[in-house]
Amino acid sequence: MLLTIDVGNTNITLGVFKDRFLLSQFRLTSKMARTSDEYGVIICNLLEHNNIPISEVEDVIVASVVPNVMHSLLSAIIKYMDIKPVVIEAGIKTGIRIAIENPRQLGADRIVDAVAAYELYGGPVIVIDFGTATTYDMVDKDGTFFAGVTAPGLQTCANALSGAAAKLPDVEITKPKTILAQETITSMQAGLFFGQVGQTEYIVKNMKAESKLDDVKVVATGGLGTIIANETDVIDIYDPTLTLHGMRLIYEKQKRRPKRRKA
Repeated sequence: MLLTIDVGNTNITLGVFKDRFLLSQFRLTSKMARTSDEYGVIICNLLEHNNIPISEVEDVIVASVVPNVMHSLLSAIIKYMDIKPVVIEAGIKTGIRIAIENPRQLGADRIVDAVAAYELYGGPVIVIDFGTATTYDMVDKDGTFFAGVTAPGLQTCANALSGAAAKLPDVEITKPKTILAQETITSMQAGLFFGQVGQTEYIVKNMKAESKLDDVKVVATGGLGTIIANETDVIDIYDPTLTLHGMRLIYEKQKRRPKRRKA
């Protein structure tokens, strides 16, 4: 079995694959500082709680946009699982070509999502990830990643509103019954929700127009993506496990023979 670990700005998402089938997934916060021992115990407990014997995990692959987490996390995997993990970083074989001004600046999460969208759904494709940031990335029919847009994520916008304005509360991000809000909470929800829908439709429309590509699929992922995907017809596919499958696909391209380290 393969353990995939996606370290995002808000959460660490773990997925366990048996061949191409995602057996289980679980998550923990990435905002809390942890030692290698803490990571090791938590990961082992999560696996065992989901009836996945640690001895059956043959290899691990990690994608991270949080450098400060990596030393403790990788040390935990080596110490508690006896595996030296694959890390998605510059130079790793992905199956797509990165054709932007500085490829090393592109986050591992965006590479993983682009690989998954292209491999699973074909190109040209726009992949949208509704996370801490909302990202819009474009891959052409030949598998070349050539453009991307970065915007604040829904929760980031909500936090900015409540944090910067003394009289604005924290609110649940959800679709209100109407855009014609008459009190503070639903007015914030309307601005956040419909603002994200409008942003998505505008950016997708203009990416398609300026690229001059035909039959562009739009694939979305990310925790808050489902409520947006249900509201607009510019999103063709919503795939909540896109990132984990992208990591699996990249792992398969490494031709690495799973091997535990010697004690």
